[in-house]
Amino acid sequence: MEFSEEDKQLMQKMAKILDEVKASNATHIRKLKEISILRSKSPSPLQFGALFFKTLAPLFQIQRRTASAERIVRFVSVFGSAPDSSNSSASDEFLGEFLKFLIVAAMSSNKTARFRAFRALSRFASDTENSDILDLFLGALPLEQNAEVRKTIVLALPPSNATSLAIVNCTLDVSESVRRAAYCVLANKFPLQSLSIKLRTVILQRGLADRSVAVSKECLKLMRDEWLSKCCNDDPVQLLKYLDVETYESVGETVMIALLQNGLVKLHDGQSIRDYISLTSSEIEGESPDCHRGIHLMEPEFALYWKTVCKHLQTEAQEKGSNAATTMGTEAAVYAAEASDNNDLLERILPATVSDYIVLVKAHIDAGANYHFVSRQLLLLGAMLDYSDSTSRKVASSFVQELLHKPLQHEVDDEGNQVVIGDGVNLGGDKDWADAVSSLARKVHAATGEFEEVVVQVIEELAQPCRERTADFMQWMHCLAVTGLLLENSKSLQGLQGRAIEPSELLQSLLLPGAKHGHLDVQRVAIRCLGLFGLLERKPSKELVMQLTISFASDLPPISIMACKALIDVAMWHGPQEVDKALGQEHVSQFEDSKNAFNPEKISDADSNVELLDLLYAGLDRNDWAKSVQHDENETVQAILCEGFAKILLLSEKYSSLPTSLHSRILAKLIILYFSNETKDLQRLKQCLSVFFEHYPSLSVNHKKCLSKAFVPVMRSLWPGIYGNAGGAATVVSNMRKRAVQASRFMLQMMQAPLFAKQTKIEDENGSTELPETIDSTLQPSFECGEEGLAICIAAEVASFAIKKTAAERAYVSALSRILILLHFRVSEQLVIKLMRRLLNHVAESVSADKDLVKELKQMAEHLKSLDKLPDEELLPDQANHILGMLELDFNLDVDSSYAFPQTPAPPRSSAFPQTPAPPRSSKPTRTRRRARREEQTSSDEETSSPIIVQTVHGTTGRSQRASKTAALSKITSSRVVRRDKYNEEEEEEEEESSEVTSEEDSDDSDQYTE
Repeated sequence: MEFSEEDKQLMQKMAKILDEVKASNATHIRKLKEISILRSKSPSPLQFGALFFKTLAPLFQIQRRTASAERIVRFVSVFGSAPDSSNSSASDEFLGEFLKFLIVAAMSSNKTARFRAFRALSRFASDTENSDILDLFLGALPLEQNAEVRKTIVLALPPSNATSLAIVNCTLDVSESVRRAAYCVLANKFPLQSLSIKLRTVILQRGLADRSVAVSKECLKLMRDEWLSKCCNDDPVQLLKYLDVETYESVGETVMIALLQNGLVKLHDGQSIRDYISLTSSEIEGESPDCHRGIHLMEPEFALYWKTVCKHLQTEAQEKGSNAATTMGTEAAVYAAEASDNNDLLERILPATVSDYIVLVKAHIDAGANYHFVSRQLLLLGAMLDYSDSTSRKVASSFVQELLHKPLQHEVDDEGNQVVIGDGVNLGGDKDWADAVSSLARKVHAATGEFEEVVVQVIEELAQPCRERTADFMQWMHCLAVTGLLLENSKSLQGLQGRAIEPSELLQSLLLPGAKHGHLDVQRVAIRCLGLFGLLERKPSKELVMQLTISFASDLPPISIMACKALIDVAMWHGPQEVDKALGQEHVSQFEDSKNAFNPEKISDADSNVELLDLLYAGLDRNDWAKSVQHDENETVQAILCEGFAKILLLSEKYSSLPTSLHSRILAKLIILYFSNETKDLQRLKQCLSVFFEHYPSLSVNHKKCLSKAFVPVMRSLWPGIYGNAGGAATVVSNMRKRAVQASRFMLQMMQAPLFAKQTKIEDENGSTELPETIDSTLQPSFECGEEGLAICIAAEVASFAIKKTAAERAYVSALSRILILLHFRVSEQLVIKLMRRLLNHVAESVSADKDLVKELKQMAEHLKSLDKLPDEELLPDQANHILGMLELDFNLDVDSSYAFPQTPAPPRSSAFPQTPAPPRSSKPTRTRRRARREEQTSSDEETSSPIIVQTVHGTTGRSQRASKTAALSKITSSRVVRRDKYNEEEEEEEEESSEVTSEEDSDDSDQYTE
């Protein structure tokens, strides 16, 4: 674009002004007037804008960040938003062009240009009349790759409902500076009252637990200076009221711990729990709604406050006392004095006597369900009282008996049926309540065996109507809940011997009948108790395992879920072999290395002849569980089974009875489920397997060996149209291929993940332990556990296909080959390199239709040749068979094939290697390119014509495509006549041809599985 002399002079004046403003911010006001005069004198705002943007362009091309450039950006931003009083329409027109210029710069590939553009646009982000800039910021924030640009966007966002969630999401950013900026913006722009309770708790939960000290300090500063000081008048209880501690109890405890550790909790003189007990006669006569039987009822925030304060004082006293015992002199005296002060303060806060404490707790329990949370907090305080006095212990023991005998709470529905309140499994309908009761009971009955004796006596009383079959389901559930409390807090069944109820009697007269009860909730509680009972046994009993197996095979998901948990726990504690022995399968459960697959069993046919792992493995394929209404939407049988098998694989060294050949089977199944479309809504399964896959390959070289063996079976199972897998419409097939490609890249990532460095402790001659020594993690594993073994497996799989392939097979071998070229070889594995060079010829022949892929395979072959120290030396057949045998591959390698690689890819209809003698061919003339394409479309039509694909036999190579199609069509038309319109047939062929190969862009969705 040519500029006139006037335009050049104007651009020089602009450049001079910009050059002067970069020196200091003090000149900005004066220079702003000068450039405004230039704009007002310009005949056209558009012309002035074009010249101004041309002058400004170099600023957005500079890579380096300097203070002078930042001053120019600030000046330009102010100038763009400054109105022209003499010509407002012209200034508005210039502003519009200026914003367009900045928006284009914000989309630049240059990160510095984006940074400066967003800095300049930040002045306009808070414009309430025009939300385009704000929408740009919110849209760019999750997509921005540069941390500094994200930080700039976060700092520029105005306070609003639309931006609060985006800023809170940035508290999980990978960059520390972005997370700090998010907390800074939340502190300065968002008052406490403007945020929802959910966002408040998320902010504090993430910030106080952040791995970065700087970020956690920024969050603490936000909580202390803005929320606690300005909004709550330095009152921690008032802050807790903003957090809904009944729903977010853990967050409330975290906040209180942070405040206590930083000295932000000030205890006023005389303030204690006793204030809720010592009421005057006038207060008792005119009881208010928050009083009950002369007791002032406590609010949830105060209950949590006093519990954390007392626990903190007790912990501090114990630590100071320990320090005093391990030091001497003045230092010991100081620690002892501090411990004494904390103990004295704790005694002044807690109720004066155990009787007062019990009266306080009973008043809150009797007040109803609204004070359930407060009652539980007060129960936890009971562990801090002293029960050494016999009178106090007797009173407390009587109170514990009342808690254990207290029936489950329930309500009556419209039809008159009783409905249990709570989870229906634990005492009081709440796991936290049961833990609070057990902690108080163990504190009161601290003598050896006393806790078990007291609880067993309660169980005997509650079990009497159950034995007599006169108890209703509520009584059954109450008795089983107390039994579960006992089993959870017992270390072995020996501690229950000689009690009012023997362990065997407990099993036969209560647990097993409960598991067979007609009421669903009773079965659930009984099965849970059976699992706990099995963990305490030296060896699992036959009746217990048999009942759990029968319950696992139930068609009711709540029963199957509970039985699944119990079976996995018992199997992991005792070992799968011991569980099978309990069923009398000594001859079956003696695993041998020859067992390399699970026996296909039907869940409904579960009996004593089915091995446990076969039964659990079969449960992974049961689909009716997922379709049924779940008792808990976060729990499914498949998710629990995946968690169990993942634990078994992680701890595989502890289960020597499980043959290693089954490890790859289990791993392959977990990967298939992870990428299955049927499990996409099972978030618990996804989360569990995501964590498992992140750690499993890096723990051991044997895990990588297992992963290498699982690679090909996973791909065979996921790829549509091969090995009997169903096909479908073109879009369905395309999506299935995308998932398979994602799985292959995911497994490649796991295979290339580095091993974790292990540490060992070294002891000298005197027995003293030195600092841990890091074992050299660079020790080279064998090729079976490395990428070389995986490469051989993939190459053998690709080479096993015939030259003439269906569309599904062509896409399959192409996808495998693209993974193959990403694998690395070590120079130390010379024999494996030679074998791979030989196999690459067969691979290239199998994918000869893809010239680009053949070219990449050729580059790989040249690289392998450079790694081969003796490239002209032939690989002996015994050496090749030995390597293939170690990888458990059944592949007939042509010993006469050459290492030579063709210079250019051969046509698809001929062999890719001139050196290898080609099989005899028909004397028909060579088909034209158009004819070849029609045959490819015909093969594609074979796949889409039927949802079930006949399993491909790779040994047949001499049969023509036309004969194959005739045979396939004859099989299809034998059962039904297929009539198609020629136009529809051609359209389906084109759709299948278009979905033959999955594009690289489509398969990039695999990133979601690696986060």
